[in-house]
Amino acid sequence: MPDDHYVWLPKPSILTFEELERLTGVFGSLGVSKVRLTGGEPLLRQDLPDLVARLARIPAVHDLALTTNATLLARFAVPLKSAGLGRLTVSLDTLRPERYHELTRTDRLDDVLAGLDAADDAGFRGTKLNAVVMRGVNDDEILDLLTFARARGLELRFIEYMDVGGATRWAPERVVSRAELLERIAAAFGPVRESPAQDPRAPADRFLLEDGTPFGIVASTTAPFCRTCDRSRLTADGMWFLCLYAPQGIDLKSALRTGVSDADLVARIRAAWSARTDRGAEQRAAAPGRGALYQIDGLRADPHREMHTRGG
Repeated sequence: MPDDHYVWLPKPSILTFEELERLTGVFGSLGVSKVRLTGGEPLLRQDLPDLVARLARIPAVHDLALTTNATLLARFAVPLKSAGLGRLTVSLDTLRPERYHELTRTDRLDDVLAGLDAADDAGFRGTKLNAVVMRGVNDDEILDLLTFARARGLELRFIEYMDVGGATRWAPERVVSRAELLERIAAAFGPVRESPAQDPRAPADRFLLEDGTPFGIVASTTAPFCRTCDRSRLTADGMWFLCLYAPQGIDLKSALRTGVSDADLVARIRAAWSARTDRGAEQRAAAPGRGALYQIDGLRADPHREMHTRGG
């Protein structure tokens, strides 16, 4: 959870399902085939299975996924599967109840575990776990998390701690790098090899344990992959961000609500993407005296800087 200072977006600003469906179709006409619903927590959006069904019917969308904290997943796993959701990623940074409470300010770890069981029962396969590793916070659970994922047939993604959004306490010394993660995993599980099933556009580098167990590492902080990144983000209120670190987005909601045609939307999106020069993670990596990207006053000034608004 972000700190208590965060600002919620006003409800009237949120895109309707019809608007989200239309924009997804427009992006699909430009070649987008993978769509991920994220947040914040997308399962808090009322009638989310209806949105999933709408997006699943778009011919261009071949891979429809959702990232969730899984606290509500036990309730929604079957409706989401029935609606056409293809894949799930569950964010889980700790397996310890007291630490889970400290990180999330809730006592719902059991609900997360029940959600994982429900997802498996509903027929979801290839479910991934995302774990942000923070030195002095949860880096003593690296091996436990990997053991947990292996036992459940889940693919774990370790994510380097990033200086984005509301990470106001970020500092370089709190980052556990890809190199260190691999060293610590190999010391416990034996030699680690790169997986032959690598997607050069994916954010995670994939590895295999000796027994074939796969896991991934997203090394955005120490090894940015800006030059192969082909992802963008559309916020719930229609701001389109070409880069996770971008200071500003492009307002597509205003275009929608002033009656522009799909052809005009296509032209605007194509022009912006063709002119894209974003290298946010690379620029941050080269920044002297690097610290947190924003402090509390900056987050209060613009809620779109928060990761719960922009999308992880």
